[in-house]
Amino acid sequence: MMPRTLLARTFLLLALLVLVTTAAWLSLFRYIDAEPRARETAQLAASAVNLIRASLFAAAPEKRLNLLNEFSTREGIRLLPAEPEDQIEAMPETRFHRLVQRDLTARLGEHTRIAASVDGMSGFWVSFRLDEHDDEEYWLVLPRERAARSFASHWLSWGLLAIILALAVAWLIASRISRPLKAMAKSAEMVGRGQIPAPLPEDGSEELSQLSSAFNAMANDLERHEKDRSEVLAGISHDLRTPLTRLRLEAEMSVADESARLAVVADIEQMEAVISQFMDYARAESGEAVEKTDLAALLATIADRQSCVGRPLSIEIGNLPETLLRPKALTRAITNLIDNAWKYGGGAIALKVAAVDGEIWVEINDQGPGIPLDEVDRLKRPFTRLETARTNASGTGLGLAIVERVARLHNGRLDLLQNPGGGLLARLVLPIRR
Repeated sequence: MMPRTLLARTFLLLALLVLVTTAAWLSLFRYIDAEPRARETAQLAASAVNLIRASLFAAAPEKRLNLLNEFSTREGIRLLPAEPEDQIEAMPETRFHRLVQRDLTARLGEHTRIAASVDGMSGFWVSFRLDEHDDEEYWLVLPRERAARSFASHWLSWGLLAIILALAVAWLIASRISRPLKAMAKSAEMVGRGQIPAPLPEDGSEELSQLSSAFNAMANDLERHEKDRSEVLAGISHDLRTPLTRLRLEAEMSVADESARLAVVADIEQMEAVISQFMDYARAESGEAVEKTDLAALLATIADRQSCVGRPLSIEIGNLPETLLRPKALTRAITNLIDNAWKYGGGAIALKVAAVDGEIWVEINDQGPGIPLDEVDRLKRPFTRLETARTNASGTGLGLAIVERVARLHNGRLDLLQNPGGGLLARLVLPIRR
């Protein structure tokens, strides 16, 4: 049930702190406010009793009834004789009412009682005697609201306003903490995909500023190291091609034995293929600009080239929209997938392309032994090969790494799945960008 985001968790904790603090403040105010309100209520009730006493003693007997009617009409005060059989409902057992009872007892005597209702008639009932030595007891009935402790509405309004302002500030604090972290998470995801993120703003608190600065420095170092590695790899590969060409020419002209000559030429061709893969890997992020591309036509061209070298494909191309792609990089990636299928899969090779939910799925199926699921992530790394099921051909271990790089360059992904008909299903997923 705990929220997962830092923003929600921080806001929840701050909101909980604000609510608990406000509730404690209101409870403390109610506790402190109870005693003066109880004293005021007891004083009003005692004053009414003393006024009734004085009025009855001072008024002529024939005018007492009119006096009582006047009190009932103008002040809502009634005077009733107390009977032994009265059914009395006591006041609630709260601190406020206990304080009222204590103050009234101190003011009117030990015999004073208070009640919430008598014989089913609700009100603020206070018992008293006209004289301390008189056993006859009376009930003074005041309006019930005089014994009710109402919390001032303006205090509740101010408390509610304070809570709203505190929650707004809590949300502002939480968002200022989570916003740079969320931006950093997105930048880290872009770095993981092999892309170059925009520099993070190095403002805000000192800790977040230092974190952003360190992240920017790390991203710049990674970018520089990647460029250096690609340039070194491309330079070495380029420099090796010239002596290999001379070796091939000398083998063609100098080696008399036909079988030996063919073996030397085959070795040189294999070395050239390795160098070509190095070059492809180095060029995977060489800065080729995106352009609007007819992917169906591009795939048809690739299929025609494969047929010309004796690798016919079963092709199924759906209705594809034009999208922004890097055609050269994508050609290298798809050609590598087809090469892997022919080298390691065997059997019929199928190329299927379709648009699915805003993405383009380029699928290449083979009928080989497939790849164990626990080896998929490892085989996407450079210079790694599966040493059991799919090693019936030599290679550099860069084919899938090149495809993975090209996929990340297009904000896509490479999925290596089990083919339902047996073998491997290599799926290159590319987002449609118009």
